[in-house]
Parts: sequence; C-alpha cells; structure tokens
Amino acid sequence: MARPYVCALTLAATLLLGIATVPRSKGLRDAEHRRASRIPSQFSQEESVTMKESLKGAIQIPTVSFNPGEFNTTALAEFGEYMHRVFPTVFRTSFIRHEVVGEYSHLFTVQGSDPSLQPYMLLAHIDVVPAPDQGWEVPPFSGLERDGFIYGRGTLDNKNSVMAILQALELLLIRNYIPRRSFFIALGHDEEVSGAHGAQKISALLQARGVQVAFVVDEGSFIMDGFIPSLKKPFAMVSVSEKGSLDLMMEVNSTPGHSSAPPKETSIGILAAAVSRLEQTPMPNMFGSGLLKITLQQLAKEFSFPVNVIFNNLWLFWPIVSRLMERDNISNALVRTTTAVTMFNAGIKVNVIPPVARATVNFRIHPAQTVQEVIKLAKDIVVDDRVQYHVLEAVEPLPVSPFDDRALGYQLIRQTIESVFPEISIVVPGTCIAQTDSRHYTNLTTGIYRFNPIYLTPQDFSGIHGINERISVQAYEMQNR
Repeated sequence: MARPYVCALTLAATLLLGIATVPRSKGLRDAEHRRASRIPSQFSQEESVTMKESLKGAIQIPTVSFNPGEFNTTALAEFGEYMHRVFPTVFRTSFIRHEVVGEYSHLFTVQGSDPSLQPYMLLAHIDVVPAPDQGWEVPPFSGLERDGFIYGRGTLDNKNSVMAILQALELLLIRNYIPRRSFFIALGHDEEVSGAHGAQKISALLQARGVQVAFVVDEGSFIMDGFIPSLKKPFAMVSVSEKGSLDLMMEVNSTPGHSSAPPKETSIGILAAAVSRLEQTPMPNMFGSGLLKITLQQLAKEFSFPVNVIFNNLWLFWPIVSRLMERDNISNALVRTTTAVTMFNAGIKVNVIPPVARATVNFRIHPAQTVQEVIKLAKDIVVDDRVQYHVLEAVEPLPVSPFDDRALGYQLIRQTIESVFPEISIVVPGTCIAQTDSRHYTNLTTGIYRFNPIYLTPQDFSGIHGINERISVQAYEMQNR
C-alpha cells in the first residue's frame, strides 16, 4: 500500500521535544514547532535503511510470553543485548540511567535540566504473543519485507513503539539534545501475560523512590480508518480509560461411569449448556454510561446529514445508535462487557463419563461496571446450581483520566497528532477495549493515556494477536522525517 500507516518515530520524537521543554499545556504547539528542526525532514538513504533493518532485527528475536511467569528468557536476554548494539548513544549518555528490572524489563531515567518540572513516562513492551506458522504469508519471526510491508509478530504490538521511542531518543541525542523536563522510558517484558514481573515491578520501584509523574503514554488506541462505515475520514482516538477483565472458571462435577449406560446429562453437557447461555445472552448495553457518547458527539461534525443530526442529539436517538453499535464486534466491545469462552477442558477416555468439566470465560468489563457485578450477571444468566465458579484473575476497569483543556498529557498528545498527521482533523477521547501495562502505574499518576500512532483498519486489527501482523515500509520510513 502506498498510504502510510504509522509515524511512531516522528510522533515519539515530537513528544520528547514537546513534553521535555514545555511546563504547561499552554503554548505546546508553538514550542513543538520551534524545536521541530532538530529532527530533519529527511534522512540519508543509509540512515533510512539502518532504521528499517533495526526494526526487522527486533522482530526476528522471538520474545514470546506463553503464560504468567513463562517466557522465552533466552530471547528476552538477547533483546536486551540487541538494544545496546542498535542504540549505543542512549546507553552511553551521562544523563541517562539504565536499569534492568525483574531480570528482563528495562527502565531508562532521562534526567532533565530543570528538576522543578514533574517528569512524565513513555511505556512500551518487548514481549509478544505466540505465533504459529500456519496461515502466515511469511514466517512470523522472519521480519521479512514483502510488497511494501515488514511482516512479523510485534510489528504492531508492540515492538514498533519500543524501537520508535528509542530510535527517536538516539537521533535526538546525536543532535546534542538535552531535555529540560526529566522523563522515564519503561519497557516491560511480560505485558502479554499480566505485567506482574515487568511493569508492576518498575512501578513499585519508582513508587518506593517517591516518584510521581505528570502523565503516562502507552499503547492502546489508534488512528481509526474505516471502523465507522458512514465516516470516510480517519480520526485519532486517544484512550483515557481501559476496560477491566475477569477470568472466570466454570466447573461441573458429576459421578464418573461407563459410557454404555450414560446419565441423562454429563458434566460436559451441563457445562456446555451453561456456556451456550452465556454466549447467547450478552451483558447489558452500557452505551449511556461511558465515554462513547462524548466520542460520537465530538465526531458529529465529520458526518453528513442526517447522521450529524443524530449524533448531535443522542439524548433522543441513543437507543437507535446503541443498537447499531452492537452489530460490529469492535464497536460492540465499546458498549458492553464482552464475553469470550476461551478454554474448555473435559474427558479422560472415550468410553468414560467425565467426572469434571471446566471452561474458562474471559470477560472484558465495561468501565461503568465492576467485577462483582459481572460475576452476579453471569450467575443470573446461567441459573444452574450445578455450576461452580472460580475467579482466576480479576482487574477492575481503570478510572477515566482527565482530557479537558488543562490536561497536560492529553493536550500534548492531541496537538502532536495534529502536527505529525496534518490530515487528521479530529482527535477524540475513548476507551481501550484491551488491557495494557499502563494499569500498573495508577499509583504514580492520574493521567494515563493510550495511543499508538498507527493508521488501523478493521483488516489490520485482525493481525494483532492474529496472522500476518505487519507494518508498511513507507510508514516506518516516514517515522524518520
């Protein structure tokens, strides 16, 4: 594709320049433009090739997280060595402190010249989910380039951010960059399996040191292109909250026996019926209790008649809009707690009635609900005393971070997006439907924002944790402008 899909490095560099030099949101745009010349509009062919190959090299290191506490430690150690080789200036700069946390995560403390300014933090993660070869056009850890794209697990989630942040810092340092405002770069190694050994330990370390940050920027939302059929123009969504989660194991126990004389219902049949009821009965539509109304109202001017009228008068039309949102899997995830049956285990032999059957259901909890409310709703839907419930893991939805005119983090991100992507005419707040490492930093700040500078289409979205995850070469080269 000729159209660029990412400008992560440009955005990261502009953020580093803008945040590090401006103490308040007022005047952010002017300061950003004054200092933009430190990053040249074009790089040499050699520089462009080097940066592209660096990303490919990062993709080729299979930093896979399998389960909580179970990682490819060899690859994680190799990635740490790789960063040292690719970004030598970052590691030898005197005002940058590098620490390894939890064995494989990395914390960079960049000391600014003005200690009176509160620092901020950029997050990314170096681990990826497993990627079986089946269905991929190229091997998932090859980093191969084909038809204008670099393929591989991590190109979108989330090594593009890791490499862009460090590459931006490397280029700035080469050009004698000295920040005014201090900042942290935290690279977790187990985000895909809860972040307990990476981000959580980094957060605890900083809290023990008495650190409080102005705000945090992490992955979690995108430039949305084609997600709303009647909206032809892309728009940027900066997530100011994220959904919670609940891993609920459902279990049915029964008396084992020979399959030649089966009971009326087996443990598998009872559990299958319970799971089916959960799938067939969605959680309540929460359209009127969240950020989505604000998002649509801010998007209203981008639509033509009569959609603009509908979105400007949601007090009247919200029942229709909320039902329309349910028709698409992604927009449906914005209006309710979602239910996904992800594991089912039962049976020991083909001719033995199984004594126990277990299923694990993953709920992504809407910010207007709580873990306990979702558990009660699940039990009310199943209505079967033979089913037992065990909470494996639960995370409450995060509070909404400020996004008004006085919110330094949100306003800086918004103005940076408008500068790097001049074709984007609107930036809106939203909710991240997944979970990120940022949830571990609520003890350091109330300003947590999630944005990955990627043009994302519904087709591209399927590549995240799916097959043929990829990033366009032109897009990554544009990061060097």
